[in-house]
Amino acid sequence: MGKAGVHDAAMTEHSPSPDRPVIRRLSEQVVNRIAAGEVIERPAAALKELVENALDSGARRISVHLQQGGIERIEVTDDGCGMTPEDLRLAVERHCTSKLSDETLVRISTLGFRGEALPSIGAAARLSVTSRTHGAPTAWSIRVEGGRVEEPRPCAGVAGTRVVVEDLFFATPARRKFLKSARVESGHAENTVRRLALSAPHVAFRLQFDQRVVLDLPAQDMAARAAAILDAGQADGLIPVEGERGDLRLSGYICAPSVHRATANGQLLLVNGRPVVDPVLRTAVRVAYRNVMEHGRHAVVALSLQIPPEQVDVNVHPAKTELRYADAAAVRALVIGSLGRALGIGAGVAGVRPGLLQSRGSGGARIWYPPETAPPSPGRETAAYQVPSPAMPDVAAAMPEGVAERRLPLVDAAPGARRAVTWSEADIPATPRPESHEEAAADFPLGAAVAQVLGTYILAQTARGELVLVDQHAAHERLTHERLRAQYLGGEVRAQRLLLPEVVNMPRGQADLLVSFADTLSALGLEVDAFGGDAVMVRTVPALLGGGDAAAMLRDLAEELAEDELLAPAQAQAIDGRLDAIIARMACHGSVRAGRRLTHEEMNALLRDMEKTPRAGTCSHGRPTWLKLEKGDLERMFGRR
Repeated sequence: MGKAGVHDAAMTEHSPSPDRPVIRRLSEQVVNRIAAGEVIERPAAALKELVENALDSGARRISVHLQQGGIERIEVTDDGCGMTPEDLRLAVERHCTSKLSDETLVRISTLGFRGEALPSIGAAARLSVTSRTHGAPTAWSIRVEGGRVEEPRPCAGVAGTRVVVEDLFFATPARRKFLKSARVESGHAENTVRRLALSAPHVAFRLQFDQRVVLDLPAQDMAARAAAILDAGQADGLIPVEGERGDLRLSGYICAPSVHRATANGQLLLVNGRPVVDPVLRTAVRVAYRNVMEHGRHAVVALSLQIPPEQVDVNVHPAKTELRYADAAAVRALVIGSLGRALGIGAGVAGVRPGLLQSRGSGGARIWYPPETAPPSPGRETAAYQVPSPAMPDVAAAMPEGVAERRLPLVDAAPGARRAVTWSEADIPATPRPESHEEAAADFPLGAAVAQVLGTYILAQTARGELVLVDQHAAHERLTHERLRAQYLGGEVRAQRLLLPEVVNMPRGQADLLVSFADTLSALGLEVDAFGGDAVMVRTVPALLGGGDAAAMLRDLAEELAEDELLAPAQAQAIDGRLDAIIARMACHGSVRAGRRLTHEEMNALLRDMEKTPRAGTCSHGRPTWLKLEKGDLERMFGRR
């Protein structure tokens, strides 16, 4: 075979077959558009990158204007250091940045560092950047359209930088058609700006949607910025949070458990000044609020975590909102512990006003209401566990002894059902009635009791003239819960032996479940034994619960234990995790019922106990125990404002 034949054979051997794909180098434009999809997924993502650049430039005032939720136009103006024409050329090239002092990617002190934001936006939209350094004779402008870069040119402009993004994703129609409505995109953009504004309280922010100004925040301190960003104007103050664990520092502000939202958008989290949406931190917040908030609702918090840069990796995702920690367990422990201490306050320090409760709506979380607190249906007989219980457990210990008994009326929830129950005056605080209401309310956050409304709510007035409404059953349920929990943790739960053991019939599966947890329940003062296939016998009940209905309580406990299919009697940690839920069920059956008339002294005793009992702002099921009406609230209700 000749040379030509050999050459032809070699060419034939290496020629691509019709079935084999060919590897080729993508054009720079296609590469940029693919990369843009990772960084710029929606208008809010582009806005985030632009505002981060403004903050990194040292801006003291940032103005944001969006049209159609940012789909048609995003404009960000700042008064930062500005850029020269040479800076503008590099700024729109991929992986060019001024924010990395070395190449270790360890000590990152700026919000941006990847050098991808402007090139990605320019690859997917029409981008215009106008910038002027301080002292420069003129401003310079550069345009990028669908990845095509023009040369910088001089123009008019003030010191700082103005970035305009138009027709987002016009160059990638597949991505543009997946954008939501302007209203939805505006919501995401607003959340983005709120998070960034929290990270820089010393910077003034202005956010405008079309012709509507949404935010206009001056430079302020962290407390004022947190109150403005969390929109906590109706909350009765924010609760400060401080904590440290080794090299970790946590600070910030949180709302009381009675202030919550349907989503986690109210949780603003910073790590080394960087806004993040971090599952580790969100899980820790959820655990900290788990026992004081309604199931399915989310806390409202603004928290800042300071952590050594070498202990956290921010280069996990191009969006830079997800992190990896060297010791995630320490971070969780710090957040849970710090929030737990902050939430361990008595009622009256931070609460909620009625305006915040109107947003729950019918689509909110389902709340478990004890049957004894629900209003009865017409003609329905009184529930089986509408029984007398001590008015103020543990209060009598401080009262004088030897007082005579008297008969006080107990009003059941059923209409017209009234019966007399014997109570000892030792159950009532023996404090003299003050000469004036101002004297009674002085120095008490919840004020002094004025009256009882509908046999369920205590109306009180503070020394400042504020009106306070207290749900007596919800409040006393939390007091009982905390006392029983403290006794359990101290190993001193006092049990009361029943004169005649009570046999409770229930489905066999529930009976077997209760018996399998007999040791755990015994530690809570509840002694149960098997009594046939479908019954259990109750020998003791916690003394703190008084004369509650043991049968109803056991059935509720069986349901509570059955909710977790993975729960096993030998799993001590699993039981501890559900301990608060079990105690909550028990506490509900030992609390003052809705519909029971309280004396003036009993009402004040309840208020004072609420003020000194941790977590008393919500009941064991997360409902608020008290509300406050200030003068301004009343004036709005009556149209005076």
